Amino acid sequence: MDNKLAAVVPEAPVVKFNEKKPMRQRIKEFIVDYKRQWEIQSMVIPGIIFMIIFCFIPIYGLSIAFKNYTVIDTLDSAPWVGLDNFKIILSDKYFWDAVVNTLGISFLKLGIGFIIPIILAIMIYELNGGRFKKFVQTVSYLPHFLSWIVLGGMLITWFSTTGLFNELLLNIGLISKPQNILLDAGKYWWIATLSDIWKEVGWGTILYLAIMSKIDPTYYEAAKIDGASRIRQIWNITIPNMKSIISLNLILTVSGLLGSNLDQTLVLMNSQNRVKAEVINSYVYRMGMTQGDFSYATAVGLGVSIVSVILLVTANKVSSKLNDNQSVL
Repeated sequence: MDNKLAAVVPEAPVVKFNEKKPMRQRIKEFIVDYKRQWEIQSMVIPGIIFMIIFCFIPIYGLSIAFKNYTVIDTLDSAPWVGLDNFKIILSDKYFWDAVVNTLGISFLKLGIGFIIPIILAIMIYELNGGRFKKFVQTVSYLPHFLSWIVLGGMLITWFSTTGLFNELLLNIGLISKPQNILLDAGKYWWIATLSDIWKEVGWGTILYLAIMSKIDPTYYEAAKIDGASRIRQIWNITIPNMKSIISLNLILTVSGLLGSNLDQTLVLMNSQNRVKAEVINSYVYRMGMTQGDFSYATAVGLGVSIVSVILLVTANKVSSKLNDNQSVL
């Protein structure tokens, strides 16, 4: 009986997974797909050209980090010095001061500025009034679209001896005489952190609001039936559904710990607060563009980029371990 069934029922085809196709076949399939969607595919070409010109070709310029390059040299004619520039970095006191300032400001932004957009997004999402909700979103988004030249000028005016903040502090009684707050180096880290949060907190809520808008409302209805409070619903429904985008933003934030807002620094930094305001990006700018030491500045930038990649990979690995080995990148 079994033999008769075997003769009637054909054998199931063997499906091979992860089978690599020959290169010629893959190229042929790519050409066929491109011809079928050439209008859409062609829209990518300007972006590819832009990346090649401004992202890939300049990579060759990183070679000056291992050379003694001057403005009278070309990339090929500059003499090789090996790792001498990197040895100078390790013994440069001003560079390490910039590293300390960068990490100090970055950790403050990570500890405060990473949480506030999440809280603000949840608060906006919980608002019922349509007009008031749009008003809050508009007001919180607005500073993002203003350049640091504009916002920096506002802050310089507000923090001056006759500015808004001194008037408020005098009226409250916290200070006895006005002082220019931006000239106090000890307060600069907080000024840089809070002003950056003020500028970007509204913009940072966009991704979170987009994720929350896709949460199934029946989850909240079921929670209400079970007697869950609004706080409990946020903790058990809203935040778990935001876990992937929170992990992604955390990874990108950690990878950028050694990067700081150059525009903000150049606007708010002065001779009095430089000791606490000088960050790696402004240090690289000053060494390269102001003092003309292009090789040293390139070496610093290359070293920071390598460390940032290491931080990115490490943060992604840690995040995947915490998310059941599921990476968000």
